[in-house]
Amino acid sequence: MENKIAIVGIIVSDINAVEKVNAVIHEVRDYVVGRLGVPYRGKHVSVISIIIDAPLTVINALSGKIGMIDGVSCKVLTTK
Repeated sequence: MENKIAIVGIIVSDINAVEKVNAVIHEVRDYVVGRLGVPYRGKHVSVISIIIDAPLTVINALSGKIGMIDGVSCKVLTTK
């Protein structure tokens, strides 16, 4: 299966969910090209951007698992 490059945008609004998010990202660590995490203390959220080079099934699974965590929002933008 052909790899796609994607940006995964994650907003964590529940600080207790951070460990779960990190555990899911760790599962796909071999596909991660880069990661930027910014704690936005003034709004009590953390914003995480991940660049990933992986099969679409892996990208969708990552997004789905993260999106199911309470207090977390996730969106994906992929190459054509």
